[in-house]
Amino acid sequence: MHGGLSPQLKSIDQLRTVSRPIDPPNPSMLVDLLWSDPDPWTKVQEFCQKLDIDLIVRAHQVVQDGYEFFANRKLVTLFSAPHYCGQFDNAAATMFVDENLLCSFMILRPTFAKTNRLRAQSRSKSKEQ
Repeated sequence: MHGGLSPQLKSIDQLRTVSRPIDPPNPSMLVDLLWSDPDPWTKVQEFCQKLDIDLIVRAHQVVQDGYEFFANRKLVTLFSAPHYCGQFDNAAATMFVDENLLCSFMILRPTFAKTNRLRAQSRSKSKEQ
């Protein structure tokens, strides 16, 4: 999911029946899944038990090291944009899940020298035009 949890989500099968693409109505379960931030964390534990899942993987929030576990490692926020919007000093991460459902992460640190060089090149091109 992108955002967080929805009190309307009662089973994984509900996700399978969603027609795609969709512009979700507001308010709705889909808007919750896209944009909500899970709080309080006790709800995460209850949600995992209710759906019989071990881990929720979400995005939507910048985390400093590219990924961050919450709620006794029942939820992980995964963020894949290093140096987000040129305003954050965050890393990005990708998550790999093996056949035994073991999760591992590859962290991608921002390269400021390259970012600054590309920015300077872009500025000089726009001045030439």
